[in-house]
Amino acid sequence: MAGVELCHAFVEFPIFDAKSRSLKKRVLTSAGGTIRTGAKVPIVTALRDITVSLAEGDRVGLVGHNGAGKSTLLRLVAGIYEPTRGSARRTGRVAPVFDLGLGMDPEISGLENIVVRGMFLGMTRRRMRARIDEIADFTELGDYLRMPLRTYSTGMRVRLALGVVTSIDPEILLLDEGISAVDADFLERARARLHDLVARCGLLVFASHTEEFLLDLCDSALWLDSGRIVRAGPATDVVRAYTGSSGRADAEPQQRRAADDPIAADRVLQLVHPRVVAPDRETPGEVLHEDL
Repeated sequence: MAGVELCHAFVEFPIFDAKSRSLKKRVLTSAGGTIRTGAKVPIVTALRDITVSLAEGDRVGLVGHNGAGKSTLLRLVAGIYEPTRGSARRTGRVAPVFDLGLGMDPEISGLENIVVRGMFLGMTRRRMRARIDEIADFTELGDYLRMPLRTYSTGMRVRLALGVVTSIDPEILLLDEGISAVDADFLERARARLHDLVARCGLLVFASHTEEFLLDLCDSALWLDSGRIVRAGPATDVVRAYTGSSGRADAEPQQRRAADDPIAADRVLQLVHPRVVAPDRETPGEVLHEDL
């Protein structure tokens, strides 16, 4: 049974090469954090007090502006990042699809890359070789599949990568959208294959800036802002709340209203799948400083 348990998880990054105050400010502003004076080494808190339980069958979308923590959360679930505080536990084979071209070699052919990329995602060489013809038919790349990947256009590379990604059998699928470089007709076919992929996987976590696509694949969602979960629930409700904030959520007012009104707190954090524990009321996106 696939599953993920995050308990009061934090992900923090010390910035050892911040040699000047102006550089520190630039780094921390891009991360959405705040800075206190008098510290030798700033620590950027990318995720703060995340408690989520995901079970087999969950289809969870992540929304939030750039820098809100979506990709960091995906990497935490994948095991690429370990929590600096709290705990993370996962059960099942994880297929992280963050960069469609990751693991592909520009100097070898498309056919060889099908096998290499599939093995990178946890498949065996034998299983990938058995799927080459089906992937080749989907990509419609023809004789280009025998040419080095460096001769491909961006759209051709995305076609090949999508063909491989949608052929695997993951237990936990972590998907970061990146398929906008293909033409509309192919994108529709790719969506059909993605539907089949999602149906085969035990658990899906999908970070997307395309609301229609997210609602198409997910039935629940988490809204992240400054490294916190500020709302969780049915995907339609969360996306409606997020888009109603003009795509840039202000976490603090929602948390203050929830703290002042217990009914509002339950409404903000109401969730069937996944299950989320409300965070404490520390300042969102705060950057801690320690002398390391």
